[in-house]
Amino acid sequence: MRVSDVLADSLACNCSVLRKAARRVSLLYDRHLARSGLTIGQYAILAEIARLPEDDPPSLTTLAHGLAMDRTALSHTLKPLERDGLVRVGRDQRDRRAKLVHLTALGRKRAAVARACWAEAQARFLGAFGDDQAIALRALLRMVADADFGEPAP
Repeated sequence: MRVSDVLADSLACNCSVLRKAARRVSLLYDRHLARSGLTIGQYAILAEIARLPEDDPPSLTTLAHGLAMDRTALSHTLKPLERDGLVRVGRDQRDRRAKLVHLTALGRKRAAVARACWAEAQARFLGAFGDDQAIALRALLRMVADADFGEPAP
């Protein structure tokens, strides 16, 4: 195989291009969120919990599914949030096998600060990319996220 064939294959690799784009966009959001003390991944978790009814906290499994994450990866990512008092993970009183993830008052405050930082990153992205293009991109990425590739979901 020629070097040019290898290069062409890497440029045509959907996964490679998606990963590069994800890293680039994540860096943008992480830079803006740094003032809040959160990464974009941590903010996504807090925001997902915050959008759910406060009196019905998600289980680890439900939260992992909503974030398209593996439960083990979610548990690992929750550790510093729990250590910092932003979330509390506890047993479900109805099903002792399940763990529920609660957003604390401090977590709600930190999420609000982070949301302002997120909004700045969002505006920067939209300014560089354009509203119409961003809407189209999100629609395409939702299709990718929801696609059935014949593989087990995370």
